[in-house]
Amino acid sequence: MMAIYASDPVRARGRRVQEEESTFRSCFQRDRDRIIHASAFRRLKHKTQVFIEHEGDYYRTRLTHSIEVAQVARTISGALGLNAELTEAVALAHDLGHTPFGHTGEDALSALMAPYGGFDHNAQAIRIVTHLERHYARFDGLNLTWETLEGLAKHNGPVTGEIPWALQACTDELDLELHTFASAEAQVAAISDDVAYNHHDLHDGLRAELFSTDELAELPILDGCFREVDALYPDLNYYRRRHEALRRFFGVLVEDVIGFAQARLDQIKPQSVDDIRAAGQTIIRFSDPVFADLKVIRAFLFDRMYRAPSVVEMRARVTRVVEELFPYFMAHTDQLPKQWRKDVEEAQGQVALARIVSDYIAGMTDRFALQEHERLIGTG
Repeated sequence: MMAIYASDPVRARGRRVQEEESTFRSCFQRDRDRIIHASAFRRLKHKTQVFIEHEGDYYRTRLTHSIEVAQVARTISGALGLNAELTEAVALAHDLGHTPFGHTGEDALSALMAPYGGFDHNAQAIRIVTHLERHYARFDGLNLTWETLEGLAKHNGPVTGEIPWALQACTDELDLELHTFASAEAQVAAISDDVAYNHHDLHDGLRAELFSTDELAELPILDGCFREVDALYPDLNYYRRRHEALRRFFGVLVEDVIGFAQARLDQIKPQSVDDIRAAGQTIIRFSDPVFADLKVIRAFLFDRMYRAPSVVEMRARVTRVVEELFPYFMAHTDQLPKQWRKDVEEAQGQVALARIVSDYIAGMTDRFALQEHERLIGTG
């Protein structure tokens, strides 16, 4: 049974283009299914988190990360009596706007797009699901519900200050009330993202041998996890020991979110989803002690993983790939795929053209960007 403050599909605010409702799926289930079948979702298979896609078969990609986020989100949603389908839709779509090469690629594209309105991966996700996916007869995009679009736009909180142009274009057509907080379901998707990457970055860093298990066992939260494993299984081998400890770490984070969120909900007693939006604060988050411990862990990862010489070296290489592809396509639009030519012909001015080129590069996978760079420009 859903809580009174959950998002009810029967009361959903609709879609940009009105459609006949499914007889066997809720509107949020339909959103989730459209996201899973989107071209942009499939491409996440070959987009990376930290390591470049071809560096190893076991490292997380954007696709595996999104699946892990959705799994955590469904668990938390169920525990809090929320709408799991809406939570899952936002969780699966939250990374659609990421460029190749993770945040490194985004930093490079943001700098290149600064004269043309900038680039923001959250706004790019909105652009993908409202404009760039072009498969349906009656509309561009996926024609998602207002609630799913709101979740993508505001899962990290109200959008204040200068609004990214791609997000502004969407909210001009369908007011997403950017000044308010998002639904509890969208907030769950956001915190599930934090849970997932805090867990799997530690796992990937261990696999890459950027730090040791002994170093991990000295970090807050993890120290207790390792002690518990050692007490229960004193003769456990190296790989199983660290897996069991990371399992417990994962569980600590999920349980902390559920416990803190439930206490906050009991305190403010929301009577509707709109009460969540108007609460003036994030309801679904870590407790202060766990958040403080995670800051220590993130600082460790930043120093030992994100700034590791091998990672920094690859960052420099892929930054150059993006920096050289962008001006190349600006000068050689005939090298864009045929389905992009009509947009180029209709582009009015350099800003419009740059946004088309940005859309194209942002949609590339790691391997395709490297292949195109070598084919068109060469390795130098």
